[in-house]
Amino acid sequence: MFDAPGPRFRRRVFWVSVASALVLAALAALALRQFAANGQLDPVRWRPYLTWPVWRYLLGGLGSTVVAAFATGVLAMAGGLLLALRPNRFTRAYAEVMRTVPVLLLVYVMLFVLPSFGVNLPLFWKLVVPLALSHAASCAVIFRAGVGSVDPGQREAGLSLGMPDGAVTRFVVLPQAVRHMTPLLVTQAVSLLKDTSLGYVVSYTELLFNGRVLANYNGLLIQTFIVVAFVYLVVNLALSRVAHRLEARRARIAR
Repeated sequence: MFDAPGPRFRRRVFWVSVASALVLAALAALALRQFAANGQLDPVRWRPYLTWPVWRYLLGGLGSTVVAAFATGVLAMAGGLLLALRPNRFTRAYAEVMRTVPVLLLVYVMLFVLPSFGVNLPLFWKLVVPLALSHAASCAVIFRAGVGSVDPGQREAGLSLGMPDGAVTRFVVLPQAVRHMTPLLVTQAVSLLKDTSLGYVVSYTELLFNGRVLANYNGLLIQTFIVVAFVYLVVNLALSRVAHRLEARRARIAR
């Protein structure tokens, strides 16, 4: 879809990356200096995060985050598959609209608008349903691209054997498309996991919400949110690593 970058462009990218890294390092050093000047790096402020009760509380929030992300992922992939396999004007419009509407706006609709019409879901579903509606549109694009990446001759071969169109899609096209879609779906899971942090809006006890409660309890706001950010970073880097491994494996199989 694009030409490979030439030597001049690669050199430019290299020096821009080096400059950006230096700027980020300078900002990090400045932040650490300010933290040290205000006593935020004192060991006594970090000692509570070496105790098991604090980590048990935060890991409980992480467990709730994973549960919400899993439920959202199942619903989003089911909805995305339905949208991808039933292409029409409505499904295309839905995918385009939902990809542009902020997820927070959908959460507010679920939290404030629907209860006025008598629809008042549990806190868990007030978070999961808006996320699923939004991510179903992204999953539909991924599924559509995966199905489109399969050689059309595969479908024609199945139809020539007398298989119904639906059976060809289920047993011939989709199994091959899954190999192409899996790395993208794992990458989508990273975005989905981060979006579960909107659970604090509906008071769902996910990781960020538990972090806010803990910071209000012990008064260590900066330390708490640094630890919470570290947990998010570890989990998302692990998922990104899985996506890279799957993509490398798919590339080896293709070669």
